[in-house]
Amino acid sequence: MKSVSVAVIALLLAFAGPAAAETARGQMKGGISYTLPSWFKSSFLHFQDDVAEAREQGKHVLVFLHLDECPYCARMLKESFESGDTRDFMERHFDVIGVNIRGDAETVWIDGTTYTERALTAHLKVFATPTVVLLDLDGNKLLQLDGYRDPRALRAALEYVQGKHYRNQTFAVWLGSRDKPAIYAFRDHPQFAPAADLKDYRKPLAILFEDRQCAECARFHDKTLNHPDVLTEMKRFRFVRLDADSQQPLVTPDGQTTTPAQWVKALGLTYRPAVALFDEGREVFRMDGQLYHYHFKEMLRYVSGGYYKQYDHISKYNAARRDELLQKGIDIDYAE
Repeated sequence: MKSVSVAVIALLLAFAGPAAAETARGQMKGGISYTLPSWFKSSFLHFQDDVAEAREQGKHVLVFLHLDECPYCARMLKESFESGDTRDFMERHFDVIGVNIRGDAETVWIDGTTYTERALTAHLKVFATPTVVLLDLDGNKLLQLDGYRDPRALRAALEYVQGKHYRNQTFAVWLGSRDKPAIYAFRDHPQFAPAADLKDYRKPLAILFEDRQCAECARFHDKTLNHPDVLTEMKRFRFVRLDADSQQPLVTPDGQTTTPAQWVKALGLTYRPAVALFDEGREVFRMDGQLYHYHFKEMLRYVSGGYYKQYDHISKYNAARRDELLQKGIDIDYAE
């Protein structure tokens, strides 16, 4: 019997070899190779010096934080930095400096603190790439635009800074004062719920702000909101879409009576589409830039799953979640 048992065990092990092997690690897909434009400033990343040099030329400093193989970065560089009149405007009025968010090059920030590129990224609380940071003539941070911006939206931010409108108005207020043509017709969605009275709503709540001037809203619906993985996560929320220009009264989760137009300005959301996420009656996270389906899905999960209580910043959650999925052999597709 003993010899039979050994033989059986050996036979089972032989057939179980591939199944018993460690699960193959998942792959990250959807990355796009790119290079920074040759006209970006060649900087030693000593930002006090960079600001002083720019000021002497009547320019502002723009910091472009990026990541290798980042599809959002590749798209934004192609559309806004490498062609069109926005590129010409930037070259005339800005010194543009690239920072790799996982780089190890030494930087000296405006306050004199030395960081690696990676540590500077953490200091600035960057959670998405690309991120554009715009500085005033003294090096103070004026705007931090997290995530992809379409050419028109980026141009608006550049004109706000170049024209020094920041001396008199916030970016959100200045944007609201501009005349913009209507180019988008609002779309419905099966997960959209009426706004009604949001006071004391304790469950996960998503507020999507769109307007008729939104250049990316139709694409956002087609590519992101209708993606099967995103639809699954949306069902965990009361998902409300608001016209960011509307003057209709509404009551916010904290009981404030306002309008969508007033609320979006109070939140400081300057991009369309924009999303504010709430749980247990308080705001947890906001998206003021474009995310493709994978990152949008994970942003929703970060809130609906209560992971914000475990990770104090979404970048920490994203890193842990990425490792979890890859270790399980699940591929991650960053593409649109």
